[in-house]
Amino acid sequence: MRTDDLIDLLARHEPARPPRRGVSALLLSLALAVPAATLLMAPLLGINPQLRAYLALPMFWVKAGFGLALAASAALLVLRLARPGVRAGAARYAPAVPVLGLWLLALAALVAAPAGRASELVFGSSWRSCPPSILALSLPVLAGALLALRRMAPTQLAAAGAAAGLLAGGLGAAIYALHCPELAAPFLATWYVVGALLPMALGAWLGPRVLRW
Repeated sequence: MRTDDLIDLLARHEPARPPRRGVSALLLSLALAVPAATLLMAPLLGINPQLRAYLALPMFWVKAGFGLALAASAALLVLRLARPGVRAGAARYAPAVPVLGLWLLALAALVAAPAGRASELVFGSSWRSCPPSILALSLPVLAGALLALRRMAPTQLAAAGAAAGLLAGGLGAAIYALHCPELAAPFLATWYVVGALLPMALGAWLGPRVLRW
């Protein structure tokens, strides 16, 4: 979008739609970044050797579905914040839905757990590596989303960067699910959420620095 066109648009108080080329750029960047992150995971972390058996377990799909749902809700927020003069509105609450759903599932698991097992359900065996791994896998997606946003016209740069980071974090969590051996809802509700929030914070920091135009 040209600067003169944007000034005229804002002067008329008309919210802009994301340019088609910007939306296409976001889709293209995700189409390239997600396979790149998956290929990054394979040599660094490895695919879970029990993945075929995990595919038959409902909690595996809860784990992967959480990341995908978080990414989808964040993508809606990204496209809204890409429009100059448009507030996030109700879309800002959409990413909270999969998080709250996972937290409720975790609460039910903790209530039903035998005495003394709560700590095991929360920490599992890989809590130290989970958040940084999700962050690492999210970086290609975050880079692609920020590049796509530069082709649009966001004016709330920190918020747009945070939304891009949350989109990246959700996809990073979904990709990490192919490696992660953990299935306990309390573990996922704690460390997957932390892992998704790390690229969100990074995106909020990067937004004003790389999206300025």
